[in-house]
Amino acid sequence: MRKDRIDALALAGTVDEEPGVSLIRSAWKRLRRNPVFLIGAAITTAFIVLAIISPWIAPWDVTARPLLDQVRPQTNPVPGPEAGHLLGGDDRGRDLFSRLLVGSRQTLIVGVFATLFGLLGGLTLGTVAGAVGGWVDSLVMRIVDVMLSIPSLLLAFTIASLAREPSQWTLIVAIAVIQVPIFARLLRGSMLAQRSSDHVLAARSLGVRPRAIVFRHMLPNSLGPVIVQATLSLAVAIIDAAALSFLGLGNPDQRQPEWGQMLGLAQKYISEAPHLAFYPAGCIIVVALGFTLMGESLREALDPKTRR
Repeated sequence: MRKDRIDALALAGTVDEEPGVSLIRSAWKRLRRNPVFLIGAAITTAFIVLAIISPWIAPWDVTARPLLDQVRPQTNPVPGPEAGHLLGGDDRGRDLFSRLLVGSRQTLIVGVFATLFGLLGGLTLGTVAGAVGGWVDSLVMRIVDVMLSIPSLLLAFTIASLAREPSQWTLIVAIAVIQVPIFARLLRGSMLAQRSSDHVLAARSLGVRPRAIVFRHMLPNSLGPVIVQATLSLAVAIIDAAALSFLGLGNPDQRQPEWGQMLGLAQKYISEAPHLAFYPAGCIIVVALGFTLMGESLREALDPKTRR
């Protein structure tokens, strides 16, 4: 009887002999069944594709003024929709739909480059702080704390206003700077967690050089949360870029339309033609929502605490 009970307990404790699945494959298996991720990925993919091909599919050149003869400052300052002009025109007779399409490219460029530069800066500071430790870690983190204590949009506004002339690159630099402390703090925390992990302790006991431990063991295993944060930061970068352009700190060249710039130019006609502001604002909201949905889904899928 006792032997039968032991055998029953042993059988109850067995597990299915299935091959192990990597974290990436497991995350993808969950993501492709997640409707939130699919919606965010669809929005993001459509935005990127349109931004790339927009100059070739735009019905009109963004500098052309085909509706200029219909612009009458007193009676009809903004031409309405008509055949060949899906959304009508702006106050200068330019096709609004074409400018929205081409403006997506400038918005994508600012968001991607600002996030990329912020990521590189944060990786540098976070790696130094997490790998070296000691007074170097304290110094870097105090600088990060000071940057985080200032409201991000106010800091970006201050940096962009220091430029002699506003341009697309001043916008990119300003947004990149406010993202550096976010990536630095996140990577530094992941590096500190990796420092006490078993594989790092094993590498040290085997006499592996500290540089190799940092760049072959600690850093690659710390990049997961940072990459997910970069997806979320893209949404924030697009919103911040639109805010700075709205305030007149973006690219002033209207031959290169950008959604925030268009939103700012529409303010003087907000009562007569509110659609001039609604269309670029709606595009900004939808694209930011797409990146946010995709980033949050990635965070949940890659978090071991949420895996079932």
